[in-house]
Amino acid sequence: MVEVRVAHLGLDRTTNSPVVILREKDGAGVLPIWIGPAEASAIAMELEGVKPPRPMTHDLLKQVLVGLGATLKRVNISAVKERTYFAELLDHQDDRVFQFDARPSDSIALALRLQAPIFADRSLLDQAVSDSTDTPTPPALDPEQLKQHLERMDPQDFGRFNP
Repeated sequence: MVEVRVAHLGLDRTTNSPVVILREKDGAGVLPIWIGPAEASAIAMELEGVKPPRPMTHDLLKQVLVGLGATLKRVNISAVKERTYFAELLDHQDDRVFQFDARPSDSIALALRLQAPIFADRSLLDQAVSDSTDTPTPPALDPEQLKQHLERMDPQDFGRFNP
């Protein structure tokens, strides 16, 4: 697993779909994950420090975890199967560890709120697979072509997402 950070949240101009770009914390590898608009809004609000008047779903989950004395130790984006990414939340409470299956987009939104590290499986960064976690589906590209394209691009090449 490699630690990553949210490098950019934008719109894929070819599909008009939100995409979150994860970049290696200490490297150049990138992992684009196409996500739904609601999840993109949740991530954007936290990145921009916008606090809604009432708790949103990710804020509520944060309150529940903190209220139960649990700590989100990390998020793992672990696999892609049939164009769907998989993630796990690793929560600790006292001497117990809990692992929860989650969508990467929800996991990222929660990790940002709880200041927990995000990790991605090295193979996902190496492959730079363009499959989608949530709806919609990005355009199909040959994996080698996509890898070369991603290595040449800057996260700013994606449009900015505005909730």
